[in-house]
Amino acid sequence: MAKEIPNCKRFTGYKPCFPDHNCWEDGCKDCMPGGKKLLIINLDAMGDVVMTTAQLHGLKRKYPESTIYWITLKIAAPLLHNNPLIDHVFDYSFESLLILEQIEFDVVMNVDKSQRSGAIAMKMKAKEKLGFGINENGKIYPFNEGANYNYLLGMDDHLKFKVNQRTGQDYLAETFEIDYQKDDYVFHFTDDELKFIDEYKAKVGLSNNDEVIGFNTGCSNTFPNKKMTLEQHEVLIERFLSYNRFKIVLVGGPEDYERNKYLEDKFPGKIINTPTNEGIRKGACYENVPDLIITGDSFGMHMAIALKKYVIAWFGLSCWTEIEMYGRGIKLYPEGLHCAPCWKKVCPYNLECIQMIDLEKIEKETLNYFDNIHNK
Repeated sequence: MAKEIPNCKRFTGYKPCFPDHNCWEDGCKDCMPGGKKLLIINLDAMGDVVMTTAQLHGLKRKYPESTIYWITLKIAAPLLHNNPLIDHVFDYSFESLLILEQIEFDVVMNVDKSQRSGAIAMKMKAKEKLGFGINENGKIYPFNEGANYNYLLGMDDHLKFKVNQRTGQDYLAETFEIDYQKDDYVFHFTDDELKFIDEYKAKVGLSNNDEVIGFNTGCSNTFPNKKMTLEQHEVLIERFLSYNRFKIVLVGGPEDYERNKYLEDKFPGKIINTPTNEGIRKGACYENVPDLIITGDSFGMHMAIALKKYVIAWFGLSCWTEIEMYGRGIKLYPEGLHCAPCWKKVCPYNLECIQMIDLEKIEKETLNYFDNIHNK
């Protein structure tokens, strides 16, 4: 006689949930009800993936008994590991799609306005779909009324660049039809990673009493004009070193190796250049070393926000209004510059937005942050 498959998060049908306990014959030993099955589709930029984790709190408030699945690109998947609010992380692959297509979800939520992610959403079986799909002509469209404003931001440059004052988390919560409570990003190190961070700090001669400034020097190659110039970095590093109180740490990804090596050679023995090619989890470990991060609008900025660092971020081509700092930093942007933001990959105006970065304000804000820590 066929038995009912337990709706328990621990049960796989492959091996016992507990040693020497037969769930199939004897029933659940410690049932964790699966509840509502939710799928998040988010294949876009790694920074977007980290930012989307802020929605997990609202989803758990709306669906306290639930199982959350998430599909993302292989390069971004490690960002979701060790996350207590996510039950299953799938790399974007043929195998993953085959598995997910067999599951009957209660809600599928597609974050991305792209044909690829929209096509995935269309293939999934679900009682409700939120976010974005594609129609029979391959055109992206919003599934639900809550996604309309998010959709219009992509269609109306005036709305996106000049009118909108809502953060990305705010209108994504509306897209997901959950309450917005300015929830923070969710990222957790493993115990081994925390041990690695402590060991690395000791290795490079940093103590918990040091005042450590981190420079996230670059950005992805998709939008190369988000970078501050090397000359601007040199000016700031020179100023901070002149105080004889700060330690400088360079962080970044593989695309930033040459920039960071240049700066390391410019200040031999005076700054710490962390590895850039050990993967995003190790990169997050290195970014956890500084107390304060100076960065452009990049994955490194989102990682710093997730790590709850004090963040000084500059913006030019991207939309500063969409970023939530949670009271842990400031945003610098080119006030009065008619062409910013623009999201152009090639600048027709000699990158005025980068030239306008207020280095003195970055210096002053950094000093104020560390001075206020000592005064508390």
